[in-house]
Amino acid sequence: MASRTSAMRAAGGRAAAARSNAQLHTGHPAALIAMISCLLVVVGLVMILSASSVTSFANYGSSFLFFKRQLVWAVAGMALFVLFCRLDYRRLKGLGYVLYPIAFLLLVVTLIPGVGVTVGGGTRWIALGALSFQPSELAKLALVLLSADVLSRKPERLLQEPLHLLIPMVPALGLLAALVLRQPDLGTTLLLGAIGIGMLFVAGAPLRFLLPLGAAGVAIATAAALSAPYRRARVLAFMDPWADPLRTGYHTIQSLIALGSGGWLGVGLGASRQKWMYIPNAHTDFIFAILGEEMGVVGTVAVLGMFALLAFLGVRAAHKAPDRFGMLLASGIVIWISVQALVNIGAVTAVLPVTGVPLPLLSFGGSSLVLSLTAMGILTNIAWQGTLEDRGKPHRPAPQRRRRR
Repeated sequence: MASRTSAMRAAGGRAAAARSNAQLHTGHPAALIAMISCLLVVVGLVMILSASSVTSFANYGSSFLFFKRQLVWAVAGMALFVLFCRLDYRRLKGLGYVLYPIAFLLLVVTLIPGVGVTVGGGTRWIALGALSFQPSELAKLALVLLSADVLSRKPERLLQEPLHLLIPMVPALGLLAALVLRQPDLGTTLLLGAIGIGMLFVAGAPLRFLLPLGAAGVAIATAAALSAPYRRARVLAFMDPWADPLRTGYHTIQSLIALGSGGWLGVGLGASRQKWMYIPNAHTDFIFAILGEEMGVVGTVAVLGMFALLAFLGVRAAHKAPDRFGMLLASGIVIWISVQALVNIGAVTAVLPVTGVPLPLLSFGGSSLVLSLTAMGILTNIAWQGTLEDRGKPHRPAPQRRRRR
């Protein structure tokens, strides 16, 4: 009995020492993730105030309308961020099975005539009084949670079998992607595909299965992009925007003018000329262009650096996660935020076609901001839990991973 009591005290002492040694400080990975996320939100609020001031005043008589709305969403998002920072991510096991059907039903409701709100040719929102909600944003989080839970329960050796690889992930991904594409929203459809295939890759699925699956997804996306006249026009405009500078190529050209006008240091905060009705959606999809014009190369490189550091810290959190579920959950969040940022910035800089995907944590949009902050809170907790586990255990060599074929 005495020896058992001594062992328990020793274990408790080691756990307490681990917690003490892992106290948060400014250089802690979890603290860095939290600080970068909050800094991006602040930068986004400042740029939304600048980019939307002219349009907001012209249409609503107040330069602060969009800023005030985003501020409300930011407060709600930060509350969820703090909640999920403090909530052990292991308690989220099973939540994907709840969120997935909710997201599925909301996507169906969005397509019901008279219920879904149509803006700019896309029916992607559900009205909530003076506000609106975009179910496709919830679908991203639901897919990440569901994928992490399902794949964490399957040993890597089972993913070598096609049936275990395809069921239930591919049908679950296909249903969400089909509903989002029906809105239509090709950008979010591609993003859902990237999240699903990316998480299968991280889980250990062999390339001989993933490459055909990815090729089929690209073929479907290409067919969808070329089937609708407006999507086909966007693709052709991306290839040569100056072929139709006043219609299909207008967004891209005005975005490039904004970026080129900024120079190294920018024209000054609030001094953008392109926000004076030249760039449509200046405070949403093209906020990065206004940021480049007002803050120059220095500002854009700083934002790119923050996203790159966030991705690095997320990969580190996934690597040091205490269990397979945490590793997959962190990986899914990193894929989601990183790919979405790349797609948005690629469209703004004319490297990719314009798809209408917002820049995470910066662009105007309550649904995107709240759910992105929720994801960042989960990622912060995984980074924190990984540090606790790492401090409390003796060092062991990493297990050898199965070679992909």
